[in-house]
Amino acid sequence: MRIPGFNQQGRFLLPVVIILLLISAVAGGWYYLSRQKDKPDPPTFATVQRGSIEDLVTATGVLQPRDYVDVGAQVSGQLHRIHVEVGDQVKKGDLLAEIDPTLFMAKVDASRAQLRYQRALLTDRQAQLELARIQHQRQQNLLAAEATTEESAQNAAAAYQSAKAQIEMLMAQIEQNESSLRADEANLSYAQIFTPMEGTVVAISARQGQTINASQQAPVLMQIADLSTMTVKTRVSEADIPRLQVGMDAYFTTLGGRDQRWHGTLYRIEPTPTVENNVVLYSALFDVDNSDRNLLPQMTAQVFFVIAAAQDTLLLPTTAVSIQRAPQSPADANGAPATVTVLDLNDRLEERRIRVGISNRIQIEVLEGLKEGDQVVTSAPGGSDQRNNQARPMGMRMR
Repeated sequence: MRIPGFNQQGRFLLPVVIILLLISAVAGGWYYLSRQKDKPDPPTFATVQRGSIEDLVTATGVLQPRDYVDVGAQVSGQLHRIHVEVGDQVKKGDLLAEIDPTLFMAKVDASRAQLRYQRALLTDRQAQLELARIQHQRQQNLLAAEATTEESAQNAAAAYQSAKAQIEMLMAQIEQNESSLRADEANLSYAQIFTPMEGTVVAISARQGQTINASQQAPVLMQIADLSTMTVKTRVSEADIPRLQVGMDAYFTTLGGRDQRWHGTLYRIEPTPTVENNVVLYSALFDVDNSDRNLLPQMTAQVFFVIAAAQDTLLLPTTAVSIQRAPQSPADANGAPATVTVLDLNDRLEERRIRVGISNRIQIEVLEGLKEGDQVVTSAPGGSDQRNNQARPMGMRMR
């Protein structure tokens, strides 16, 4: 079949025309895209708003009771009975555990029997002393009347002195045995273990029937803690330690209570660091009230130390502000000078000098130079780095 007007030469011209059309389309598209690329992006704005801001140092910490005691055994023996369980509330003087007292009672009984024997012996020695005194006095009288010999008088005097010395030795033995009896009675009393403070049994490390060996060091049987006040032991990196000061406010949240904050005051920064994975960490401690007993030992805390804070203040994103000088302190009344680009009532951009205060790296406090509702450029045409240079085509002016 032949198409009228279509000759052999047209067969060869058609592909050439198609190729030329494709080249023209590609060139036109490239030219359009290049022109669009050269056009600066329109600026974006942020609205000055009121809110709260905090400059914080964040760290992790662990909860522990502020007041606690490790209850140990002062004598060795078999742990006869444990009277409490973990979680029990105890008062000062409550009986916690008992060690088998059989051996201690036997020693006390033996010491008491020995003491009774020595006291009876003392009575006999005192009677003999009195007899020796009388015989000595009689020999002295006879010697004065020349009715006895010098030797008899000397023997009586020696017997009297010997009787007195035996009394002194026996009294010393009695004192020694009384001291031993007190020690034996104390050991017997140590077989009953009482709580030294009011609190909660938070741990029991011994088992009923276990043999306790206290000859070298006192073994720990259990731990009693007062959970009404908890201490947050926070690990802070060495880079943040210079920003912390004793007396500053702090608060924390727990993994199970992120919506609740517990507040305290930093009271100690320990000078001895710990090193973990080549990171130097210092311990910063503060207390928190735990009257409701919602906090438990060894809970993990996300801690926030408040360097500075402001309520109901004007705020801007930090990307909208060019700070000229950093504040001398978080509480600097004058703030730091800065510049922003503001959209005025005539929809023109103007560069304005302001003063800023607290910053948390996301937002910054505006102390003066702006009012609530002002529109401030956060990224200018051509990118945020060219904000001040590219704003003028829209009618920028300085004020």
